[in-house]
Order: sequence, then structure tokens, then C-alpha cells
Amino acid sequence: MSKLQERLGALTPARLKGVRRGIEKESLRAQPDGKLALTPHPAALGSALTHPHITTDFSESQLELITGVHADVEACLAELTQVHQFTYRALAEAGDERLWVSSMPCGLPPDETIPIAYYGSSNVGRAKSVYRMGLSHRYGRRMQTISGIHYNWSLPEVSSEQYFALIRNFRRHAFLLLYLFGASPAVCSTFVAGRAHELKPLGEGTMHMPHGTSLRMGRLGYQSEAQASLAVSYNSLDGYAASLQDALTRPWPAYETIGIQNLGGEYNQLATSLLQIENEFYGTIRPKRVIFPGERPLHALRERGVEYVEVRLMDLDPFESVGINTSTMRFLDVFLLHCLLADSPPDTRDEIAELAHNQHLTAARGREPGLKLLRGGREQGLVEWGAELLEACRPIAAALDAAQGGSRHAEAVRAAERALAEPAGLPSARVLEAMARSHDDSFVGFVRARSEETRAALLALPFSAELQARFERASRDSVEAQKQIEAADSMPFELYREQYVSPARLGFRKHWIDTPHMVSQPAAL
Repeated sequence: MSKLQERLGALTPARLKGVRRGIEKESLRAQPDGKLALTPHPAALGSALTHPHITTDFSESQLELITGVHADVEACLAELTQVHQFTYRALAEAGDERLWVSSMPCGLPPDETIPIAYYGSSNVGRAKSVYRMGLSHRYGRRMQTISGIHYNWSLPEVSSEQYFALIRNFRRHAFLLLYLFGASPAVCSTFVAGRAHELKPLGEGTMHMPHGTSLRMGRLGYQSEAQASLAVSYNSLDGYAASLQDALTRPWPAYETIGIQNLGGEYNQLATSLLQIENEFYGTIRPKRVIFPGERPLHALRERGVEYVEVRLMDLDPFESVGINTSTMRFLDVFLLHCLLADSPPDTRDEIAELAHNQHLTAARGREPGLKLLRGGREQGLVEWGAELLEACRPIAAALDAAQGGSRHAEAVRAAERALAEPAGLPSARVLEAMARSHDDSFVGFVRARSEETRAALLALPFSAELQARFERASRDSVEAQKQIEAADSMPFELYREQYVSPARLGFRKHWIDTPHMVSQPAAL
């Protein structure tokens, strides 16, 4: 019996039933013609600062829809659908905008006119906007308009050490998720205007990679020369925290040149360090912990350990009305359990470089016949390596089915095996096929049509008066909560900023999170 099977056998049905997941899903608001909507965050959706389920990401035009934590996959997807329904109804009431159903953005205006998200006049609200202004100076606004789905996942009785073992294996095997679920093989040419790239022209206004899977996760996506200098290790919480602290406190000359404020006194960024805050660090997966009001995420991890992981590499599936389906969610559950249970040796600098190579290669050329990745310094076929992983996932799927009933986890693994063997059925291949069949190879044409179909389908679903009233009440409550935060502020913003980015707040010193002026503030920037 393998170690994986031994560890799987030690998981009781009660623990397997204890898997929890939640979803955060980003989408641009677009006009009917496929261009970015430049209107403010719709008032009917409440306060982006304080609403528990509807906020914005980088741009004022980029919605983020959030579920609670769920023990049941169907319940999680049902809540995500309801949040979408309310959002679409609010958009329909205000005009004819729709959510863009692709991870890669719609037609974009000049970089400087993409609106940065606004969160009101409170210190925490201003800090959120200044952080995003910093992102725009560092990486450009176009890159920040890429959207995705984040899958938050936990299992009871898992230690920080075990979560980091999961993370190491996830990073090793993430190529399989990019291959199976990548859905961004093409982009609107406005996204790459003026940038060096290796994309090939397709239809009018469209660029693509013929065998691409997830350009969002490739060299055109969340990439940064400064962050490329980081070789963050996931061998322990202490090592990870030390790497992150170094990036959060290390001055970076290019960002020092930008400065904290411009000559007119407006803020350019929160800090001149390599990272302004923890969330600026791009990764396919993050260790996470719910934070106290005003607390820094790194402090929370150091004090109380890892509580869950956040999977960050999933593209929006344009063929699904809310960007993901239950089969994909079940496969993620199986895959993450495999990452947790399989042997997970320490990572090395050489392996970290290999993983970056594999990610970029799979993103750009994942469906290329015979494609080989690097595995321990040697070449390994992507399909063969993927088949090995799926074979190891079978008993995990069976155990989940035995604990939860039915056979749907096993079915999700079988669907992945079929997709591995028949790449024409992959979302990335289906996108290119649909573009060619019905839209003259136009990326914008395809996504416009899918966005309109999705809008019509979700508006046609039943939505009770009770649900409508509950969401409207949540919007009103969020506006009131923002007003209360703004009324309670008394500290000058510059002092707030200096205290928030202070290195002392990254460590173990509890008194920093008990400071009265921070307690009433929402924390996450």
C-alpha cells in the first residue's frame, strides 16, 4: 500500500464531509458593443467597501462576486448563481451593461482611462484605491483587468505544515489545471497594443496562440519583472513569511522613483517597497487566514497559522453561466486532496524555476501534441504526467463519493481523463472552435455573444421577491456601514498609511492589532 493510500485510509468520512469551499469570481462590466463600461459601480449593488458578496477588484468596472463558505458544492454554486442574478437585475435596471464572460478583457480604452476602483473617503477606502493606483504605476492598468475565479478550500484538522505541503504539490501539478480548465487562448488586440508578445493574429482585432490554454496565466498575464526576482519558498510558514516580509520591506529603485505622492500631493502608491502589501504577490495558490479588523494578512498567518488555501489560477469558463460548474469544483476538491496526501518534498530554487517554465509553456502551448515539461531536470510529456496524476486521483474520488454519496467525484475524474486524451473537448479548444465556426475568428465577437446569452439566461431564471428583498437590504446595509466607517475616521490619511505599511505590523506583536483606531476598520486592501 502506498503512503498516499495509507493517508487516505486514515481520513474518516466525517473529515471528508468536512471539506469547505467558497468562490470569488471577477468579471468586467461591458457595453453591448464589447467595450469596457466606464460607469461607476452601480448604486443598487451597495458599497464595494463593505458589501459581503458584491465588491470590485482592480477597476471600478470590474465586479467581484463572493459566496460564503459551503459544505456542499451545489449550495456554493447556487449562492454564486443568486449573486449573479441580483447583479444582472441591477445592471438591467440601470441600462444594458453585461458581465464579460471571458478572463481576458473586452475592448479596452487607453490605459490611463481605465477607472480605478473607488471605495469612498474613509482611510481604509482611500488606502484600497491608492494600492490600486500603485498597481497601475507598477504594471499598467490593462494587466489588472484580467479576471478569474478564486477557489477557497479547507479540510478539518490540517496543520500549517500540511497546508504548505499541499501548496508545494499544487504548484508542481498546476499545469494539469491549466490544461484541463484554461479557457483563454485568445485576446482582443487592444490588450497587447504597444507590447512585445509572441501571439499570432487570427480574425480582425484578435490575437491568439493556436495551442494556448490560459494566456491569463502566461507571460501576458500577471507577470512582473520585479516579482520575478523573488524565489519564494513554500517549505514552511516561517520561510514563506520571511520571504514575504523581505519583499514587503525591501526598497525597490524603480518604485522609489515613482514615489509615494506626486508633485500635486496625490498618492501614487502605498509604499516604495517591492510589494506594497501581501496581496500584490502573484501566485497560483496562497495560504490564507481570516484576519481581524485592521490586521495585516502576514501577521494573521504568523499568529494563528494557515486556515485555508486560495486557488487563483482558474479561468472563467465562458460556456458556464457563472464561470464554473459543479464537476469542475468536485475535480478541484479531489485534486487538492491529492496535493495534500501525496508525498511533498521540499522545494528548491531549481524546482521553482522549473515550475515557472512549466506554467508558461502550458499556458502558451499546452495542447501542442507531444508537449514536454520539465520534471526534476528531465523532460516529461504533459499528457503522460497528467495521466499519472489522474490515476492517483481515482481512489481519492472514490473515498469522497463513499463519504458524501453518489459517484460524481469519480465522474469528474473520468471527465478529466477524457479531456486529457481528447484535447478538442477542452474549454480552450472549444473557444477557438466557436470563434472560427460562428464569429469569423473574432474573440470579441464570440465573447460578446456568449455574454449576451449568459445575461438572458440568468435574467430568465426564477428569482423570488424574498431573495430580491434580501439582496436589496444587504446593499442598503453596506452603504450604511460605509457611512459609519467614514464618520468614525479621525486619523490623517498619511498617518494611517504609515502605520498600515509599518514593518512592525508584520510580526508577532499582538498590540498592533489591538490599537483602538484600527479595530473598527475593514482590513483587506
